Amino acid sequence: MADFLEYLNDVLFLDIETASQTEKLEELPTRLQEEWAKKSLQIKPEEVTDPQSLYFERAGIYAEFGKIVCIGVGFFIYRKGEESLEYRTKSFAAESEHDTLWEFRELLEKRQWILCAHNGKEFDIPYICRRMLINRIPLPEVLQLAGRKPWEIRHLDTLELWKFGDYKHYTRLELLASVFDIPSSKDDIDGSKVNETYYHHNGLEEIRKYCLRDVEVTARVFLAYQGLPADMDFKITNLDEAG
Repeated sequence: MADFLEYLNDVLFLDIETASQTEKLEELPTRLQEEWAKKSLQIKPEEVTDPQSLYFERAGIYAEFGKIVCIGVGFFIYRKGEESLEYRTKSFAAESEHDTLWEFRELLEKRQWILCAHNGKEFDIPYICRRMLINRIPLPEVLQLAGRKPWEIRHLDTLELWKFGDYKHYTRLELLASVFDIPSSKDDIDGSKVNETYYHHNGLEEIRKYCLRDVEVTARVFLAYQGLPADMDFKITNLDEAG
């Protein structure tokens, strides 16, 4: 177990929260409005929705039409000599998406991180990479995937790990939290309410807290995969509050 806890020192757990690029469809550049009109034809909502409502509800999940409003991260510090474990958490949520991404990039460049997210290989990582390029930010080494062999990519995915080779189903993080008896991160809002919270309630601080709760749940699920208890005790330090 000590070997695993030392390995944890290199794992950066993360989660992103996204919103539509603008509050209203007509605020998008004309060319992007035209592209959204084409994209919307491929989206099949459960109910017929007008273009503006569809944009507000769905655009945030597409990197071409959305933006990152918050990136939450968490990492463990295991001190072998003291046999102590600390979990530190931090969020990036500047007014400018460019600033949010650049600050996150600086963290990624500080050490040889192993990145871990739930459905991160399918959503979080590609979304971050695309938004960095759109913001003219060079990709840090850990996000440079082109031409690399699978074993050279330092990414973990709690969804992929749970599949054990079974690719038929998507398993929500909340479901895994339930089966492992880990407290929910969905107390106030969930992912479907981020756009409304961001644009209608000026709720970036609320989104920041929700994002960090999701990161902690992901980290605890990862620990559960090692047979560690759901209520495993460790010191938690919020670097946002610590300054």
